[in-house]
Amino acid sequence: MPNVKVLAAGVVAASSVAAVVTAVRGYRPLDELGTPATRPPDFDDLRDRAARTLQRVVRIPTVSYVDEGVADGAAFDALHDALREEFPLLHERLTLTRIGDHGLLFHWAGASAAQPLVLMAHQDVVPIDDETPWQQPAFDGAVDGDVIWGRGTLDDKGALIAICEAAELLLAQDFTPAQDVYLSFGANEEVSGDCAAQAVAELSRRGVTPWLVLDEGGAVAGEAFPGVDGPVAVVGVSEKGVTDVELRVTGAGGHASMPPRMGTTARLARAISRLENHPFTRAMPEPTVQMIDRVGRHSSGAVRLALALTHGRRRLLAAAFDRLGPETSAMTRTTMAVTRLRGAPGHNVLASTATAGVNVRVMLGESVADAVAHITKVVDDDQVEVVLLSGSEPSPLSPTSGPAWEHVTGAIQTVFPEAVATPYVMMAATDSRFFTEICSNVYRFAPFRMSRVQRESIHSVDEHLHLDALAEGVWWFRELIERLPA
Repeated sequence: MPNVKVLAAGVVAASSVAAVVTAVRGYRPLDELGTPATRPPDFDDLRDRAARTLQRVVRIPTVSYVDEGVADGAAFDALHDALREEFPLLHERLTLTRIGDHGLLFHWAGASAAQPLVLMAHQDVVPIDDETPWQQPAFDGAVDGDVIWGRGTLDDKGALIAICEAAELLLAQDFTPAQDVYLSFGANEEVSGDCAAQAVAELSRRGVTPWLVLDEGGAVAGEAFPGVDGPVAVVGVSEKGVTDVELRVTGAGGHASMPPRMGTTARLARAISRLENHPFTRAMPEPTVQMIDRVGRHSSGAVRLALALTHGRRRLLAAAFDRLGPETSAMTRTTMAVTRLRGAPGHNVLASTATAGVNVRVMLGESVADAVAHITKVVDDDQVEVVLLSGSEPSPLSPTSGPAWEHVTGAIQTVFPEAVATPYVMMAATDSRFFTEICSNVYRFAPFRMSRVQRESIHSVDEHLHLDALAEGVWWFRELIERLPA
């Protein structure tokens, strides 16, 4: 981590020896971490069963396609048949409501309906790139040693199966949860569909106000934070907003042998260059500050030194993270990425219309309107039209203290006692954003251990999940349901 070392050296140079010693001594962990937990007696059995079930559902290609916005209905029907066969008690004792074409909403009546729990997962997966080979075929569900390979193992069929397995195990023991439990399984999350919104509408119609909503998001991440050897359990407490903007330039077109000065494509290129050179202002939202503080106190070496000396200095911290790389830079500001370009239909034709698609991820504290205003100001060209295609605001911030937060982190401490549990702001969007309309405690966490390589495989190639991690996920969801407060 040469950048971290440079940062540490710079901060140390600007500090007195006494200040350095005082800062480092005071920068201690806020909580003591445990050793890996003793697994429950049925761990091997639930691992083997969950692996077989996940293998079966991975083989069903419930793919959502962005351009069509639809999926293969027969595949979803096959998935529902598989779930019905694999989880008979769940289908026998819970009330199922179909949401839209393929969404599923199960209601598990508890001893009380005062503080309902909603567990979410989505059934659909993204397509595969046929030109990029996988180590194992994407829809074979191949098991190789302790690993199951396939599209959806991490995003998000692994969580779907872990939730259902946990419920089925508890139902087999005639367990009644202390509170009502809802299982909401959307079918078009990957194309930003409205299945989750319809589920929210259905719950609202019933007068249900969830106490806690849990969806995909963070994970028990290895290699997630420089200077920290152990895993970090990152729990999403908010999401950036997502906005799609199009830059559009129109002109006369014509033959490429007689190009005008500053034609449509040149003007568009200049606008893109201006955006690249004028990013949004840096900011460090409170959850990110908390994450850095909680995790940083468990770091070592140059990282711990640098973070100890920048503790409480938010602007300096934001500047440092902005320089460490794209992943950390995205934590510090609203980001823009040009993702699509379109010009003339042929090499010898001047484009009469040139467009660029810009994907914007809006930071907490800012808005879609702020993003459009910034882009318009930076482009500074009346002949470049800035068109808002779609936009969703950043989601409200869920609390990082209180009973609901402690319920989630308590289950983490039980199953993953060696992990640092911390809040964070999600860069991506999930179906959970719709549930913020009816619940103030919305968290995003998949209880699976994931290496950096695994996290990078999501929406890419070689997506895979370790079977022990899958079993830990079942264990975690079981703990979450069993320990619901009366």
